[in-house]
Amino acid sequence: MYRSHNCGELNASHINQEVTLAGWVQKSRDKGFMNWVDLRDRYGITQLIFDESRTEKSVFELAKTLGREFVIQVKGTVIEREAKNNNIPTGEIEILVSELTILNAALTPPFTIEDETDGGEDIRMKYRYLDIRRNPVKNSLLFRHKVAMEVRKYLSDLDFCEVETPYLIKSTPEGARDFVVPSRMNEGQFYALPQSPQTFKQLLMVGGMDKYFQIVKCFRDEDLRADRQPEFTQIDCEMAFVEQEDILNVFEGLTRHLLKELKGIEVEKFPRMTYEHAMKTYGNDKPDIRFGMEFGELNAYAQHKEFSVFNAAELVVGIAVPGAGNYTRKEIDALIDWVKRPQVGASGMVYVKCNEDGTYKSSVDKFYDQDDLTNWAKTTGAKPGDMIFVLSGPADKTRAQLSALRMELATRLGLRNPAEFAPLWVVDFPLLEFDEESGRYHAMHHPFTSPKPEDMHLLETNPGKVRANAYDMVLNGNEIGGGSIRIHDKATQQLMFKYLGFTEEEAKAQFGFLMDAFQFGAPPHGGLAFGLDRLVAILGGQETIRDFIAFPKNNSGRDVMIDAPSTIDDSQLNELHIQLKSK
Repeated sequence: MYRSHNCGELNASHINQEVTLAGWVQKSRDKGFMNWVDLRDRYGITQLIFDESRTEKSVFELAKTLGREFVIQVKGTVIEREAKNNNIPTGEIEILVSELTILNAALTPPFTIEDETDGGEDIRMKYRYLDIRRNPVKNSLLFRHKVAMEVRKYLSDLDFCEVETPYLIKSTPEGARDFVVPSRMNEGQFYALPQSPQTFKQLLMVGGMDKYFQIVKCFRDEDLRADRQPEFTQIDCEMAFVEQEDILNVFEGLTRHLLKELKGIEVEKFPRMTYEHAMKTYGNDKPDIRFGMEFGELNAYAQHKEFSVFNAAELVVGIAVPGAGNYTRKEIDALIDWVKRPQVGASGMVYVKCNEDGTYKSSVDKFYDQDDLTNWAKTTGAKPGDMIFVLSGPADKTRAQLSALRMELATRLGLRNPAEFAPLWVVDFPLLEFDEESGRYHAMHHPFTSPKPEDMHLLETNPGKVRANAYDMVLNGNEIGGGSIRIHDKATQQLMFKYLGFTEEEAKAQFGFLMDAFQFGAPPHGGLAFGLDRLVAILGGQETIRDFIAFPKNNSGRDVMIDAPSTIDDSQLNELHIQLKSK
């Protein structure tokens, strides 16, 4: 064996033992007559000592040639360290080396393999295999492993069965664009990579598997917004003979289990919030409830005055920012510029300072008196010393803008504590949403989501008001999971396809296999999928998923380490019967 121990386990109890270690040279310190080397592996760092008076000359001289990231093996004796380092588990000892073997020399790495590296993100992505040697990335991957193990343990203990589903499937219109894979054996035909195993897990319920889960890769060929990946991992789950409450209880339990086992945090029953309330109160369907700043709608107190901007608006809405009453005009102007950026898109912003003496000073004093502003303060929950920021315009757009401002202010004020966890369920989503571009309704989740039975009659007269038997789990302002009770009978599924604009022929061509299965005794069923990448990042105290993925893509969907995607040669194109357009 190359090692008798790893570089993180030796301590004072091992003094005088002969040991063999192997790993990478973290750094060396050559004092002429004495040479110290920090040897690193996945488990930690152990200090080696080469002493001119105690180390064989050839070994001592060889040690002087070691560079950063050389791979070496050493044999030696564990001795007590004179200058102890209490910051590492091996800080009481060092190894007096008697034998040294260079297993592999190394080029000087393009960035330092340290917790705080000098390498930018682009260079670290190109040399990701070096970046993984750094503790922050290594520990993130180890943490991901722990989360996956706890998920498997929890679900297996509840009699869930892990079943693999195919990666080469049929392309179906589920919202995002599919990655397509040409088939050499079936000329002119293509597989698609799954956006989710949705239809397969439903078929497993028809097959009587009852409780299914899978930690599975999913793929979407879409333009990448911030911190998204073209391939991502889901904890995909489905259950038969269940109602919505059954599913919420199981996966609320899973989340509680993860928080307890991995973070030592006990969370009681999760709050529930309707989609309508979330949008009205927080401006989005994944609200961060670790802090307040709830929306206050001001139409009743802000319109029908002389201020035409508010009079013309569909919605006038504000938030009270705690302790921000002392903001300078420069700070306020900077925030106004922030909301006017294209990414947010507001045309301007009104502010009200809530003075400590109970009076108010606003940017619209010309139009509103102290009684008006008092009503604004009551509606937004503002207190003396706070600041009220107000936006106006089309309702949906304005709520989204104020939501962005709320999150930005919370970040600046330090209200988004990554060590605090505030989960909740958002329920009662709309079943359908109208797409202006195509001029028709689309499924807000997917075409297999069941409508609320009490809303079925609205499909004919007011489809936009039909609520779905759907639910999302939100954690710290991030959607970490979502699912629904599924349609399990052919008649209702055909009705849904009709309202989504499918002809009978199109529905049969795309989903005939599922409709056929429903005729053979499909049980009532429903499920949920967690986004593993996002869940792990948030549990790990971050919101960026990239460091929790071993080999991520960049924002253009490229793997810059292996240079993919890339062109393929003409012979492969010919085999696949593909002809590229000339440039």
